Amino acid sequence: MPSALSAELLTAFRNMAQVIYAGDSYESVYDALCNTAVELIDGCDHASLMVQRSGRIFTAAASDDVAKHIDDLERELGEGPCLEAIDESEEDQHLCSDLTTGSQWPRLAARILAETDVKGMAGFRLHQDGRKVAALNVFSDTAGGLDGAALDQASMLSAFASVTLAALDRGEEASTLRRGLESNREIGKAIGLLMAMHKIGDDQAFEMLAKVSQEMNIKVADVAAQVIAHHRKGDV
Repeated sequence: MPSALSAELLTAFRNMAQVIYAGDSYESVYDALCNTAVELIDGCDHASLMVQRSGRIFTAAASDDVAKHIDDLERELGEGPCLEAIDESEEDQHLCSDLTTGSQWPRLAARILAETDVKGMAGFRLHQDGRKVAALNVFSDTAGGLDGAALDQASMLSAFASVTLAALDRGEEASTLRRGLESNREIGKAIGLLMAMHKIGDDQAFEMLAKVSQEMNIKVADVAAQVIAHHRKGDV
């Protein structure tokens, strides 16, 4: 691999890693992935990320309205490289580099040529724990613009993106678990305070929290936090 490309890849991956480690939202990372695809992949003018969740496929991010529109067309027509990359084939990548000379998705190709300037497209599957979870989709306004070098670049970026999504999900799981543990500790503290103040058992103390939770339509953990906060102020 040429050293210039190596440096370009390293810079792109470092920039994306900074977004991930900064603890930004999923949306920020998805946007960074699409923008990196346009900057990094030769011949790529537009990019999007399709994600599959609970049997539903949706566009999580797009570099622009053109990429988003093509994703919408694929879902409307039920065909295209991006959908196949996610769900229907054993192949990890699907390519049509020149829509003007024919395509295995003729209805989609006709709509794209009629409604956009895009002349070539490809979809690259993203894996997580052996599952097909997403597809990085790249589009070129130049017929034949997505050549072998572009496919190699897209494949490397897709591999990095797969690791990125796995890291995001594991980070979210850890964050959710941490919040749950914190909530449980606060609930336990609040129950202990109520037991001591009202000379009642733990079941009765929890029932008090639950009753207030229902009446005020807020979570039990939030009620517990308020009990603890008021106790610290001395006005429980």
